[in-house]
Amino acid sequence: MTLREVLAHNLKAFRQAQGLSQEELAHRADIDRTYVSSLERCVYGATVDVIEKIAEVFGVDPVELLQKPAP
Repeated sequence: MTLREVLAHNLKAFRQAQGLSQEELAHRADIDRTYVSSLERCVYGATVDVIEKIAEVFGVDPVELLQKPAP
C-alpha cells in the first residue's frame, strides 16, 4: 500500500467515523469538495498543509492520517 493509498483509506475512514460528508469536511478544512474526493480516490496527493488542516478537523495528530491501518 502506497502512502497515497494509506492517506486515502484513513481519510475516508476518519470522515465516515465522524459522520461527515465530503462536502462538510471540505468546508471545515477550507478546501474544495472535489479535492477531498480526489484524495480519497488517490487521484491527487496532499500537501503537508492540507494534511494538517484535515487532521485538525478530525481532532487527530497529522501522523495518524499517514499510518498504515492494522491488518
